[in-house]
Amino acid sequence: MQITLSQKERTLLEDQKSHEQICIEKYTNYANKATDPQLKEIFNANKQQEQTHLDSINQLLSGTVPQMNQQQNQNTAQQNSAQSTPTSNTPTTATDLNDADMCSDILMTEKYVSGSYDTAIFECKDTEVRDALNHIQKEEQKHGEAVFKYMQSKGMYNIK
Repeated sequence: MQITLSQKERTLLEDQKSHEQICIEKYTNYANKATDPQLKEIFNANKQQEQTHLDSINQLLSGTVPQMNQQQNQNTAQQNSAQSTPTSNTPTTATDLNDADMCSDILMTEKYVSGSYDTAIFECKDTEVRDALNHIQKEEQKHGEAVFKYMQSKGMYNIK
């Protein structure tokens, strides 16, 4: 389906595009620096989903609503694969950030990105565009949840 975006919608989508690009960059760098193989898998799975999000935003900017159901099934399989990876504490790389620092940073990033999707959703006039952005936002929340659960399981995030 072809859509026509207002200037405000286009600006908001351009912002989301830059957020997705930053997420891809962070997940790529952090996957290369993480010492725990389980964390590497989480970062790599989330990076793949962020690339899908970027592709969806680019489709929206070109005037086409992306097919979200196919992406959801593929992304769920990738996430489930990442979450079932066994853990190991053997360091594989020297880095200036440790795993906890990278997790804290990417969790903060996911919180911000999810919130910015909320604003974009409310500013879009087309229901299908809103639905596509809502779908992406839910996946962003799942990224944060995967990192949060990892942190909690490793004693990096304590809820009192």
